Amino acid sequence: MTSTKPKILVTRRLPATIEARMATLFETDVNEADDALSGADIVFGLAGKDVLVSTITDRIDASLIAQLPASVRLIAQFGNGVDNIDLEAAWAAGITVTNTPSVLTEDTADMAMALMLALPRRLVEGTQILLRDRAWAGWSPTSMLGHRLRGKALGIVGMGRIGTAVAQRAKAFGLSIHYYSRDRRPPAVEAPLDATYWDDLDAMLAEVDIVSLHTPLTRGTNGILSEQRLAAMKPGAYVVNVSRPELIEETALIERLEAGHLAGAALDVFDNRFGINPRLLELAQDNRVVLTGHMASATLEARVEMGEAVIVNIRTFMDGHQPPHRLLPESLGPRLSRGA
Repeated sequence: MTSTKPKILVTRRLPATIEARMATLFETDVNEADDALSGADIVFGLAGKDVLVSTITDRIDASLIAQLPASVRLIAQFGNGVDNIDLEAAWAAGITVTNTPSVLTEDTADMAMALMLALPRRLVEGTQILLRDRAWAGWSPTSMLGHRLRGKALGIVGMGRIGTAVAQRAKAFGLSIHYYSRDRRPPAVEAPLDATYWDDLDAMLAEVDIVSLHTPLTRGTNGILSEQRLAAMKPGAYVVNVSRPELIEETALIERLEAGHLAGAALDVFDNRFGINPRLLELAQDNRVVLTGHMASATLEARVEMGEAVIVNIRTFMDGHQPPHRLLPESLGPRLSRGA
């Protein structure tokens, strides 16, 4: 008997509970090796399939989309970001694309706050000294001096769900909240945070002590922290990025850190196309930079909720309805992702 269940290809291993639910609801083919698949592997694996469950490690460009079997009607991204997918090409091919927004907000905001603390308080450096020396010389009035957060000005670039959650946490630590965003937030959001809106990003960057990036990657935000803007930042400021590496001109950031203009950077995302930049690694070894490996959403709770959102998107689409987290190309106007 031929199965009527939707047939899906899952390109990476997911939490066991999610894989089990998918196996119950769909005819599921999971990449057991959990290595990033090549384009050819994805095309081959999708033969006779209805849905591609992709992740940020899959490069789904126009060339690959043109090669997809005609049976594929949905790309259900496991993740919030979709800059690895050519939305225009998918739209032209009649393929629906969805993502998993909202579920990452709290964990990503927690990570941004942790990195914000780690930089001025030298948390990583303090741990490394003990591990390296296998001993502790004892407390000293001048040992491991950092800087307090209270009283500093935080500049948030992108005041959406995650940016707002970061602002709420930062206010509790005594930082003043400043933000630049495509649209000004309503008084109900600004007032509890005592948040100051800036319609000029350059002006804000010159005044704040910490810049935290929380804007999605689009044509308009690619390289938003450009060489010129990094140079115009307040001397001694810090940069925190838990969003996308392309938001920062990385070479220019490195130069500003090496020159001592910026005090430090905490990066959960960075350019890794050809390996981590050796200069960035050297700065990390000198404790000028804190690097983490795309861990902002890496909680079991978040991964399970992401998987549940993928399942909802697939079931809704296969039932003939518009999935709740459908995305449209920028050229067609705002992306239709509920809660985004």
